[in-house]
Amino acid sequence: MKMLLTMSLTLAAALTATAREPVDAVNPFIGAGSLEGTYNGFHGKNFPGADTPAGMVQLSPDTITGGDNGGGYSYVHTTVEGFSVNHLSGVGWYGDLGNFMVMPTTGPLKTYYGETDHSGSGYLSSIDKSTETAQAGYYAVTLTDYQVRAELTAAPHSGILRFTFPENQHSRIQIDLARRIGGTSLHQTVKVVSDQAIEGQIDCTPAGGGWGHGAGKPNFTVYYHAEFSQPLTNVGVWSASLPPGPYNDILRHPEFIKACETADVIPGCREKEGTHLGFYAEFPTRAGETVLLKIGISYVSIDGARANLSAEIPDWDFDAVRQKTRQAWEHELSRITVEGGTGAQQTIFYTAMYHAMIDPRIFADVNGDYPGGDQQVHHTQTFTKRTIFSGWDAYRSEFPLLTLIAPGIINDEINSWIELAEQNGTHYFDRWEMLNAYSGCMNGNPAITVINDAYQKGIRGYDVTKAYEYAVNTAEKYNNGTLGYRAGKISDTFEYGFHDWNLAQLAASLGKIEDAAKYRQLSMAYKLLFDPEVPWSYDQEGTNINPAWKGWFRPKDENDQWLPWQGLTSHHGVTEGSVYQYGWHVPHDIPGLINLLGGKELFIAKLTDFFDRVPNLAVWNDYDNPPNEPSHLIPFLFNRAGAPWLTQKWVRRICTEAYGADYKGLCGDEDEGQMSAWYVLAASGLAQSCPGDTRFEIFTPLFDKVTIKLDPKYTKGGAFTIITRNNSPSNYYIQSATLNGRPINRCWLDYKEIVAGGLLELNLGPAPNKNWGTAF
Repeated sequence: MKMLLTMSLTLAAALTATAREPVDAVNPFIGAGSLEGTYNGFHGKNFPGADTPAGMVQLSPDTITGGDNGGGYSYVHTTVEGFSVNHLSGVGWYGDLGNFMVMPTTGPLKTYYGETDHSGSGYLSSIDKSTETAQAGYYAVTLTDYQVRAELTAAPHSGILRFTFPENQHSRIQIDLARRIGGTSLHQTVKVVSDQAIEGQIDCTPAGGGWGHGAGKPNFTVYYHAEFSQPLTNVGVWSASLPPGPYNDILRHPEFIKACETADVIPGCREKEGTHLGFYAEFPTRAGETVLLKIGISYVSIDGARANLSAEIPDWDFDAVRQKTRQAWEHELSRITVEGGTGAQQTIFYTAMYHAMIDPRIFADVNGDYPGGDQQVHHTQTFTKRTIFSGWDAYRSEFPLLTLIAPGIINDEINSWIELAEQNGTHYFDRWEMLNAYSGCMNGNPAITVINDAYQKGIRGYDVTKAYEYAVNTAEKYNNGTLGYRAGKISDTFEYGFHDWNLAQLAASLGKIEDAAKYRQLSMAYKLLFDPEVPWSYDQEGTNINPAWKGWFRPKDENDQWLPWQGLTSHHGVTEGSVYQYGWHVPHDIPGLINLLGGKELFIAKLTDFFDRVPNLAVWNDYDNPPNEPSHLIPFLFNRAGAPWLTQKWVRRICTEAYGADYKGLCGDEDEGQMSAWYVLAASGLAQSCPGDTRFEIFTPLFDKVTIKLDPKYTKGGAFTIITRNNSPSNYYIQSATLNGRPINRCWLDYKEIVAGGLLELNLGPAPNKNWGTAF
C-alpha cells in the first residue's frame, strides 16, 4: 500500500504542474490488470485502448487469450498479441469479445499468437513499456520485435489503426478472424471485395466458449468491413484444422495450439469460409512509412458494417478521428467536474467517470438497425438500443449515478430490455444481458430495482405498463419460492427480497395495492434466516468469539432446519462474500435490521466491529470488502443508523486506500463500471444507500468543489454544487451544513432536491460532530 501511495503522490506532482482539462486527467491504464500478473491483489480487468462514450467499438491491445482475463490485457505483461475491435469492461467469468485481432508484423508469417510474455513463440511481439501511451480515445505502443509503431483511435462503430513500419520487403498486416477472449469463433468468412477492402463475418457461439466458457449462452455475429491504405496486391489466408471438440475450454490444450501453429497458408486466396481463419496483406515498406487500416463493425450485417465505417471514418485522417473522439469524451466528462484534491485524486475521479460511461453500450448501427431477440433485424429511432447489463453489480452504484448525470441512458436501457423481452418471447428481464444473451449470471432480479429506481425519480420514457408486467414476470420466475427463502442460500434470499421490495414500491406507485402488499411481505425474507441464538463467532471452530453478542444470519435447508453454523467469516451459502458481509444487505429495511441486532447502539457497535476488523481495505477479505459489490452499500449504513460521522470516516478511507492512480488502482473487477461509479459518487459526497429509495446520503467529498451538471431534458435545475470548507486529509468530519443558504441537520437529500439544482455547503473539521446529521 505504501508503494501505491508513493506512486500516486509522484503522479500527482506531475499532473498538477500544468492546468488540465478533465479529459487530460484520464488514465485508461487504471485497473488494467488481470488475475494473471496481479500485484498485491490489484487487478480490475480493464482494457486500456481507444473507445468512445458507450461506443460499439473498443479498439484495444490484447496481451493474453484464455483464463479469467476478461479485458484481454494486463499491464504487467511484456508482450502484445494484437489489437482487437471490441472488449468487455472489467468482467470475470473468462470474458468474451476480442474479435478481429489485427497485428502488424514483418519477416516470416506466423499463424498462432503465441504464449504471453514469450517473444518468438508466435506472432505476438515484445513491447517497450516506455513507449506505451493511453489516453481517452487513443492508444499507442512500439512493437519491439517488428520495430513497428502502432496507434489506435476509435469512432462509435468503427476504428482506425496507424502503423509506422521499418524498411522491410515483407511487412504485413495480419488479422486473426477466429480469436476471441475466453474462447474461439468456430465459423468465419473473409472476402476481398476491392483492391483495398475486405469484409466478412465472425460467428461466436457457446460451443466456442467465451462468456462463462459458454455457460453464459453467448451467441452473436460480428460483421466487419475493413479498408487498407495500401492496395491488396499480395494477400492470403491461413486456415487451421481444429482437433475434435469440445471447444468451449480448448485454448490452452496442446492439440489446439499445434493446429494453430501449423495452419495451412493459402497465398493468393481472396475468399474463404472456415472454422479457424486468418487473413494477411503483405507489402514492402520504407523506413517510417505509415500504413493505415480502418474497420467498421455491425451486429446486424456486412452492409451495416460498411455503412457504419463510411459514416464515421470516410477518409484516412487519423488525427481528425482522434480529435473528434477526444471532444466526445470532453463532453461526457463535463457531466461532473471537481476542483481541489490532489492531481492523483483528480486522475482517479475522471478515469472513474470515463470507465462508468463505457456501458451500457450502443447496439444499433448508425441507421438505427439492431439485432433483435427473435434473430430478426429491427429498427428504432425513438431510443438508442443498448446492451451489456452487469445487473448484480451495476444496480448498486452505476445506475444510480446515471440517473443523476445521464437519465437518457436509463430510458434507453429500459426500452432495450422491454423490446428484448418481447422479441425473444420470454417476457421477463435477465440479470446479466450480453448482446441479447440471457446469461443468468449471478443472482437476484436487478432489472426490477433499476426500473423502480428510475420510475421513482420521474425517469419514465418507456412503456411503464409493459415494464411492470415483465418485472412481475421476472419476480414470479426467479424468487425465494414457497419456503420464503432459498434453501442453503443466504445471498440469494437477501437479493430476491431486496428486489421484491423494489417491485412493491413500483406496484404501490402504480396503484396496484394487492401486488404491493404481496411483494412487501416477500421482501422480509431476510428475517427467516436470522437465528437469535447463534454465537458471535468469527471462525468455524469458535476460537475467535465475542461472548457478549449473539444472533446472526445462517442458511436453512429445504425442511426449515438450520444448517451448521460455520462462523461469520464463512462463505457457506453466500455468493462472492462472507456471511458477515451479506447480513448487512437489507438496505430496504434498516429499522427492521436494527431491531434484530438489538437496537441502534448495538447495531452501530456491530457495524463498527465489521469495519474495524478489515486488515486491508484494498485486498479481498471477509469483513468490509471494497473489492467486491456485496460491500458497496454497507459504509452508508452508519448514516441510516444515526452515526453519520462513521460513514464520513470509512468512505474517506476507502477512497484513499482502495483506489489508486495507476494500473494497480482498482482492487477488484471493474464490472462494467460499478467499481468506478462507486468512486465517483463516494468522492462527490452523495450516494444512494438503497437503490429504489430516492434518498441520497450526504458525507464528505474528496474535493473542495463538486459540480453536477443536470440534463436540461429532464430537469430545469441547471447544476447541483457541493462546496467543502477546510477540506484536508485530516479534516473530513462534517461540522455543519447549509442547503441553498439554509442550515440543515440531516445527512441525506432527496433526489428531487438534487435535480432541482442548488448549493450544498459543508464545513469540515478534524473531529466528529456527533450532533450533526442526526435529524430524520
